[in-house]
This record gives sequence, structure tokens and C-alpha cells, in this order.
Amino acid sequence: MEEQRTPRSPAWGGPPSWWRHGPSGWHGPRGWQGPRGWHGGDDRERRARWPWRSTLLLTVFVLVGSNFAAHEQAGERASLDVFARALLLVGCGMLLWRQRYPVPVAFGTAAAAMLYLGAGYPYGPVFLTVALGCFSAIVTGHRRAAWAAVGMLWAGHVLVAHWLYRWLPPSGDAPAAWGQEVVVATWIVAIVALSELVRVRREQWARDRAERAQAAKRRADEERLRMARELHDVLAHSISVINVQAGVGLALLDSDPEQARTALTTIKAASKEALGEVRQVLDTLRAPGEAPRAPAPGLDRLPELVEQAAGAGLTVEIQGAAPKLPPGTDLAAFRIVQEALTNVVRHSGSRQARVLVERAEGALRLRVDDDGPATGADAGGSGNGLAGMRERAAALGGTIEAGPRDDGGFRVLAVLPLRVKEDR
Repeated sequence: MEEQRTPRSPAWGGPPSWWRHGPSGWHGPRGWQGPRGWHGGDDRERRARWPWRSTLLLTVFVLVGSNFAAHEQAGERASLDVFARALLLVGCGMLLWRQRYPVPVAFGTAAAAMLYLGAGYPYGPVFLTVALGCFSAIVTGHRRAAWAAVGMLWAGHVLVAHWLYRWLPPSGDAPAAWGQEVVVATWIVAIVALSELVRVRREQWARDRAERAQAAKRRADEERLRMARELHDVLAHSISVINVQAGVGLALLDSDPEQARTALTTIKAASKEALGEVRQVLDTLRAPGEAPRAPAPGLDRLPELVEQAAGAGLTVEIQGAAPKLPPGTDLAAFRIVQEALTNVVRHSGSRQARVLVERAEGALRLRVDDDGPATGADAGGSGNGLAGMRERAAALGGTIEAGPRDDGGFRVLAVLPLRVKEDR
């Protein structure tokens, strides 16, 4: 059905397709548990992958950029040697595990960058490895660890640039200006802020997807219950008529064959109509999105109910006329009257019933009375039929009252609003 379709493009307001599932460690909306993870099958597939391409591109950029920075800072910082390039490769290589182990990667890249700067090597894109490692930690929910890693790097840089520079290469180095620390701190805050923004947006997308999944499931459950009510109302009424007429036919088969023939004819007609309505309900299930092949029944079919009830030996008197009703209200009203008459046939000793249809104070009032007496403890209906009537009325904002009358018999009173609020 249409309500069970799930949007698969960025048009519905979620993340783009390449970012839909978040980083590894996140799972699908089923059983979502916050920023640390969803639970779905796609995550296991993503866990099996390694971010080779992005890591390789970043490694090339860091190495080339560091060589360029070394030429620009020649004489001010130490030249790149094997140890410097090894630190750069280690820092970049750890990013391969940023999706699986974001916390160790955040601290590892920060430690590698601290050693690199402490050895006096030139400033450059080495900070990108720390930025990416901390970004991955934050968006997967390890916020404190990421903050601790960037704080450790900044504190280490302050110590090296203002106190430890005397004992560390390059020789003859002077203390850094404090204005430089403001710039570094600004970049750190910008990186953390961007990471937090991405984390919040991904959590919001996760909640939205989970809410959409729950809403789709709820609509499917409501539709299933509606179909169950439809089938119950159709089958209960028709089978009750068939049951009564089958009893009449068996009783009169030998003594009055002509009356028995009439009973069998009624059984045939009732079963044919029941099959037709069941087929209509099933066609609606099989063809989602298509219009129904036959209009839904309404109060204009009350004469048919009277004829069917007459076939079951029940005389029905209709009083009043129904106003023009919305399709949902019209169907609910018809089914309520149908179920009420079915209960009279099944549970009442009376062979007469009265149906009153009237409009009062912006509502449709349906009243079905019989004079009893009850033929069983469940007179008037106490099972799914009465519960189904109440569900239909409640879905439209109406009410159902059912119970014995003071003067004997049984009454079903339904009040349905003529204007139905839009479905949320």
C-alpha cells in the first residue's frame, strides 16, 4: 500500500544517498539507540569496508602539502626526514580504522601530530589527520574523547611553542607569538563545532527515519484492523442469514418442500452477496493505489438489508432518511446497522426490529431497537461485532451505546459526526 512506501531520495529531507546510513557503528532505524548506533543490516556491510580511497587521497595530500610547507619554512623549521615522513604516514594510516575504532584513532592522530610538531617539523596539513579523526569520533557519539584529543594536542602545542622549545629542535628557535595560539584555538573550535553540527543533523535524520517507519507501521496496523472489521461485518451478517435459513430448510424439508426451497434460495442469494463483498475487499488489498471496482456500501443500501433480514425471518421497519454523508461515515453507518440487525437475528427472540435514521445537532443518529426477549447470555452481541461497531464510531469521533431497554428488548444507539476531521 502507498503508506508503506519509503522515500529513497534526498527529496524527503534526509541525508543524501551517499551519506544515508551514517558512519559505521550506526545502524538502521529499527531499534535506534541514539548517536552510538542504529541496528540494521546495512551497518554490517559497511563495517566490512575500509575507507581506502579517502585515506589514500588524504595521505597523498598531506605528504605533498608537507613537502611544500617544508620549502616555504626552510630555515625556520626542521627539514623533513625519514622520521617526519613516518609520523605523517602513521597519522594518515590510522584513519583506516576511524570508522571501527574512532576513539583510539582520535588520540593516535593527535599524538602523532604532537610528536611531529615537538620534533620541530614544519607546520602544514598534518592537522588534517587530527581534524578527520576527531570528526569521526564526534559524529559517532564519542564527543568527550574527541574534545580530550584536540585539547591534548592544543595543550601540547602550547608547551612546545612557549616552554619546551629551548630543548627541542630546531636549534635557536624562538617562542611563538600568543596570537598564533588564538588562531590554532579558533581552528580547533571550528572543527569541533562543525563535527557537532553534523552529529546533531545525523541524529535528527535517524529520529525522522525511525518516526516515519513507526508511522508506516501504525498505518499498516490500522488498515489491517479496518479490513478485519470489513470482513467480519460482511461475513457475520451473511452467515447469520445462511444459518437461520439452513435451520428453516432442514426443519421443513419433509413437511413443506416449497418453503424449504425458498430457504435454500435465500441461502444462495446471501452467500453470493457475501462472496461479492469479500471479493471486493480482497481486490482492494491486491491492487494498491487503484480505485475500488465497486462503490463502498452506504445507507442507500438499507432496502437491501431489509430484504436480507426478511429472508432470515426478521421484519425491519425503517424510519427517517439519511442526509448526504462523507464516504467514510456512510460506510460506517451502513456497517453499524448491518451488525445491529445481525445481532437481532442471532441473539433476540423478537422477529421485528426498528431502525431510526435522523440528523440532530450536526450529527447522524442511528437507533436500532428490538423487543426481545434475548435468546442467550450474549444478547445484543458481546464479541467482535459490538467491538467493531465501537471502533468504527470512535474512528470518526462518534459514540456507540448498546444495552437492554427498560421496557424490554435491546437498543443500539450510534451518534456519528457529519463532519469528520482530517486524518493526522
